[in-house]
Amino acid sequence: MTPEEKVRQLDLYAGAPALMSSYTDDTHAAKDAVFLPEKAEALWGNLGVGGIHDLNPTPEQSNAIQRWVIAHNRLGIPALFIEEGLHGFDTGTVFPAPLNLAATFDPELARQTGSAIAAEARATGVGMILAPVLDLAREPRWGRVEEDFGEDPYLTGQMGFAYVRGVQGASLNTDHTVVAEPKHFAGHGSPEGGTNTSPVHIGERELRSVMLKSFEPAFREGHAMATMAAYHEIDGIPITADPFLLKTVLRGEWGFQGMVLSDLGAIQRLYKVHHVAATPKDAVCLAVRSGVDMQFYDFEHDVFQNALLDCLKEGTLPEADLDRAVSAVLRLKFSLDLFDHPFVDPSLDKRVYRSQAHLDVSLRSARESMTLLKNENHLLPLSKSVRRIAVIGPNANVARYGDYEKESNGERISLLQGIKSAVPQAMVDFDEGTDIGAAVAKAEASDVVILGLGEKQGISGEGFDRSELGLPGNQEQLLEAVVKTGKPVVLVLENGRPLTIGWAKDHVGAILEAWYPGEFGGRAIAETLFGDNNPSGRLTITFPRSVGQLPDFYNSDPSRVHKYVDDDGKPLFPFGFGLSYTSFNYGDIAVEAPAAGSKADIVVSFEVTNTGEREGTEVPQLYMRQEVGSVETPERSLAGFTKVDLKPHESKRVTMHLRQSQLAVWNAENRWAVEPGYYTVWVGGSSEAALTTRFLLKP
Repeated sequence: MTPEEKVRQLDLYAGAPALMSSYTDDTHAAKDAVFLPEKAEALWGNLGVGGIHDLNPTPEQSNAIQRWVIAHNRLGIPALFIEEGLHGFDTGTVFPAPLNLAATFDPELARQTGSAIAAEARATGVGMILAPVLDLAREPRWGRVEEDFGEDPYLTGQMGFAYVRGVQGASLNTDHTVVAEPKHFAGHGSPEGGTNTSPVHIGERELRSVMLKSFEPAFREGHAMATMAAYHEIDGIPITADPFLLKTVLRGEWGFQGMVLSDLGAIQRLYKVHHVAATPKDAVCLAVRSGVDMQFYDFEHDVFQNALLDCLKEGTLPEADLDRAVSAVLRLKFSLDLFDHPFVDPSLDKRVYRSQAHLDVSLRSARESMTLLKNENHLLPLSKSVRRIAVIGPNANVARYGDYEKESNGERISLLQGIKSAVPQAMVDFDEGTDIGAAVAKAEASDVVILGLGEKQGISGEGFDRSELGLPGNQEQLLEAVVKTGKPVVLVLENGRPLTIGWAKDHVGAILEAWYPGEFGGRAIAETLFGDNNPSGRLTITFPRSVGQLPDFYNSDPSRVHKYVDDDGKPLFPFGFGLSYTSFNYGDIAVEAPAAGSKADIVVSFEVTNTGEREGTEVPQLYMRQEVGSVETPERSLAGFTKVDLKPHESKRVTMHLRQSQLAVWNAENRWAVEPGYYTVWVGGSSEAALTTRFLLKP
């Protein structure tokens, strides 16, 4: 390849406005739009193209573009179509937000979700999606919490691995798998002050022991073939200029063979924000030298490509780095079999698009993510014979999807619609809650009140960071006024981050956290409220009492003091917490420690009993702590979880295997080591699990 052909492969082009006869917005070609070859000729000439984004094509459109690209470059290199796929592809099936998916504690459901999204994308010619997000959500003021799997590295790692396995399958050489791109590598979920793209303040030990643990399974075991280098810096080193992360760890230690794409504008930030590059050319070449392979709308195409050519001539960009980047891009295209089978069968999209199987996964995910936070005096489930229901609040008559999904897509089943379908004989009065007096009047005339509160797009989502975490707008006043009527009140939250709902916890009868549950969300919520779905969702992020408690993740170091003069430091709701319409008990814990010098697993077993009168699903969680070590380790850390279905009064023995490598610490000598000594084990239904024992490990 010539140098010009090489650098072209490292550039990403916007598709809709640049290539098509019409488009609905800057990211979508109109469905009846036609590809305009004259635009492609002016844009690309005969050098081909690396990737195309913001097109969301029909199969016919992607085929037309691909046919032209292959015919108009010397080597016949196909284009790679890249689109979003966080919790749904384009106008296809709308899945619950990642925070919902994590609340299911169900990796198999994550695999099925990833597989469904990939199939709908590949059927249009798209070969790569920009998902999943594997940052740890340890700063709830950050607007992108909803995109994450929560605050815990082990849970995020397992859900992320499963999602990647679903997206990429056993092979990329199929008509239903695509490249997964875990992001934002790495540590992006703990920005200073909770503001997007702000610095992250951690050292190498925390980076390796916590922040990278959420990504590692997706790459080492899931063999994810792409990743996105994040905007921020860690200890003064911007990620897109950090060869330690992008070369030493990712490629060297983890064996990554895929492509590193910069986050949109992240390379430009080296020049404009971080000031570690004096010119755009310096920024471009620094990024590629450091391990970035493709830019994402950072600089104008001629600026980016000429910078690489100039640095190559000057000797400031080693040819080996350029070839590494080009090889990474081409490897994706070969893995997807685009050289031999570059076109997609248009009939496939008609069979795959919003298939019943995919819709079923979305509904199941919504049901399993329902997380019951309070249920005083068994207010829930509500009787289906209730005569008059007041449904009140700004989130009650709209299906909240969360960011990276248009709320005009899908079935859009709202809380109000779900309730009307669940109890068609009841009289249901709705009030948005803008006029609190009017809402109170409807509450007073009802038998029960269901409040639909929380957040919306523009309050939660990328770029929508908050300085406080209370209910937005007039919702707190609305809540308190309705509760003062004395009517039974159920609070349903749809939101993208934990909220400081201390008053609600003290005064509302029942609280159901629904997050952003996808297109069937209203149905899943109503099924839960009226008892057809016994909630089994669990919190994957701590609910603080106040912003002053932040950071407030459960697995902090023992030296962290959790007490203030005006606060006891305890969270409103802890990680892993969630109620059921039945109750569970744990007992008879036992640990089998491996023999000295053995590499065998640690085996933990215990009994779980449904002590209630309803069938239910429990989520047993295993937590660990090294009692004495060479470095300080968290108070307790999640090391295993499963789901158990139990009939009333039924008991099951649960066995979990813990690999010794899970206990490794980045020690004082800066190397991984499984250290000898005593370890404490806890099992239970949340991070406050109380059933405990200990064992001695002699690795």
